[in-house]
Amino acid sequence: MEKMKVTIAGVEFKNPVMTASGTFGSGMEYGEFVDLNRLGGVVTKGVAAIPWPGNPTPRVAETYGGMLNAIGLQNPGIDVFLERDLPFLKKFDTKVIVNVCGKTVEDYLDVVEKLSTEAVDMLEINVSCPNVKEGAIAFGQSTEALFDITSRIKKVAGQPIIMKLSPNVTDIAEMARAAESAGADAISLINTITGMKIDIQKRRFALANKTGGLSGPAIKPIAVRMVYQAANAVKIPVIGMGGIANAEDALEFIMAGAAAVAVGAMNFVNPYATVEIIEGIEEFMEQEGIGQISELIGCVK
Repeated sequence: MEKMKVTIAGVEFKNPVMTASGTFGSGMEYGEFVDLNRLGGVVTKGVAAIPWPGNPTPRVAETYGGMLNAIGLQNPGIDVFLERDLPFLKKFDTKVIVNVCGKTVEDYLDVVEKLSTEAVDMLEINVSCPNVKEGAIAFGQSTEALFDITSRIKKVAGQPIIMKLSPNVTDIAEMARAAESAGADAISLINTITGMKIDIQKRRFALANKTGGLSGPAIKPIAVRMVYQAANAVKIPVIGMGGIANAEDALEFIMAGAAAVAVGAMNFVNPYATVEIIEGIEEFMEQEGIGQISELIGCVK
């Protein structure tokens, strides 16, 4: 549908709905439920320079209205991704956004350089990874570290870059401005919120890592607030995510200022969620007589 099209950093998406990194693999697992051609874009699981084993188990726990995960960005590394996952994704008429993670700036640059000549539409840089050289403070928790990594990636990237911001900060608008001033083409938010669960019967932490990232409907009001603040602080496009379960949720993010949205934890609950959300937005626009999705982006001030 023409009226659902959105353009982010020069890349045209057929609709504003994509998958959130880490909840959809590279689309292979979901292929039997979802026609990937229907999606605006597929955002891959985080890809690192070398294979990462991830954290010890247990690494997932259910909570009220959501889940905690401490997977630790387990992934097979860039070489396997290029050989196996990317050829699969290129079969579909959807935009491909590769999520990049690393433990040092050099790790990120290595992956970004390898992807620079590949048939990938955009890169999403996960700055919630702990920066081992800075005592494991995430790159996305310091404006200086965020500015530095963004500007260095921008110099070597062959595609537009989306900086995925951490919500575990004091001032999200300040982080959004740091990413923009360093040359980011877009920002996406929010990543998971740090949480904890204790098993009172076993008297120990539910996750081996003690803490994990909280996602799911429980975080949506926080996410909508942060997307609104970020969208009003920068001129670059914002991709909103955090607890989106249905079209109504997605529309809240769009009205708060998101040019596109990503569906995460809900994929685990309902593998058809993304397509249902696309259809729900179309239905809403029909009912409300909205000619272009752009009319809704940031319409609430």
